[in-house]
Amino acid sequence: MTSYLDEIRVSYDTVATDYAKLVGSAGSWEIPLLTNFATLVGSTGAVLDVGCGPGRVTGLLQSLGLPAFGIDLSPGMIEVARRDYPDFRFEVGSMTALDLPDGELGGIVSWWSSIHLPPNAYETAFAEFHRVLRPGGQLLVGFHEGTQTRHVTSAYGGHPMSIYVHHRTPDQVASVGTAAGFTPHSTFVTDLDSTRRGACVFFRKPDNSVAES
Repeated sequence: MTSYLDEIRVSYDTVATDYAKLVGSAGSWEIPLLTNFATLVGSTGAVLDVGCGPGRVTGLLQSLGLPAFGIDLSPGMIEVARRDYPDFRFEVGSMTALDLPDGELGGIVSWWSSIHLPPNAYETAFAEFHRVLRPGGQLLVGFHEGTQTRHVTSAYGGHPMSIYVHHRTPDQVASVGTAAGFTPHSTFVTDLDSTRRGACVFFRKPDNSVAES
């Protein structure tokens, strides 16, 4: 029986090369958000671009001075990322079972990469983010804003796919993050195009060794 993770992996392997060509430039609203994230993280440790795809956001994080690396479920995406950013670290892996030690990271960016996870797996991913972040670590989650779920059967040049895109509200995402142990501290919502809205929520993993403001 094919799992949803298998469908995501195969779908993004299929579109990897064209995806990198079609989604190659940053939106004007992205840089300020990622810059703010970089300022919050500072020099507290390595930063994971989880669900990194072809490495575009990993490259942006590196350009902002963060020691960023990428993990993606799709070997095809990782192959493209390594081709386009040969000096950066990229690995195949799943955000629902990160092969990283507890408390290793200073920050995590999930840039529209958790949108394919059903509710239970979404909660699992947040638990993993909390586990691998050090106390005081920062998490930035970007996603499609809304309440609907879409089944995508072709995209990025007409290639066949079979993935579900789960839209969520900022309150829903903040609630999942809070349940995982994070403190949400900032939200951003914008129009991606004439039919879609995007949102980002910033989280901090509390540091129980110091007084939280």
